[in-house]
Amino acid sequence: MIKRFKSFQILKIKRISLMRSSLYIAVLTLFLVSCQSLKTAVFDQYAYQEAISIKVESLNLMDDAVDVYVDHETEVQTLLLDLQKMVEYEKNKPDNEVSFAMWQVVTDKERNLLAGFLERWKEKNQLSKVFIGEAKGQVTEALDLIIKYEANKNKTNETNILNFLSTN
Repeated sequence: MIKRFKSFQILKIKRISLMRSSLYIAVLTLFLVSCQSLKTAVFDQYAYQEAISIKVESLNLMDDAVDVYVDHETEVQTLLLDLQKMVEYEKNKPDNEVSFAMWQVVTDKERNLLAGFLERWKEKNQLSKVFIGEAKGQVTEALDLIIKYEANKNKTNETNILNFLSTN
C-alpha cells in the first residue's frame, strides 16, 4: 500500500512538473512572438545624416528648376545616384520595411515627389516658381517624415509614414 502511495505521489509530481514546463514554454513562446512583431530597425546615424543631406541638397536643387535643365543636369544625376544608394542601403537593413518603402516612393519617377519632380524638370526643361513651391512642400513633408522616423523609430512616426504612403 505504501508503494502504491509513493508511486502515485511520484506520478502526481511528474504531472505537475510537466504542466509547469508546458506553461513556461507557452509563456516564453508568446513573449518571443510578441517581441518579434515589435521589431524595428535601431537608430542609424548614417541613415539619419544622409536623409538630412539629401533633403538640403534636394530643396536647393529644386529652386534651380526655374533655369534650363541642362545647366543642372550633372547635379541632378548626382542627386539621383545618392537616392539610389540610399534605397539600396535601406533595403538591406533588417527590420526596415517602413523606411525602405518611404525611400522607394521618394525615388519613384512616376510619383509626384523628388524623382518625379526631377523627371518633370527634365521633360519640361524649366518649371515655374509656383510649381516648384508646391513640389517643395510635398518633398519636404516626405523627407521630414523619413528624418523624424530615423531619429526616433516609434509607433507615432511609423504611423505617420504609413499614412503618407497610403495617400501617395
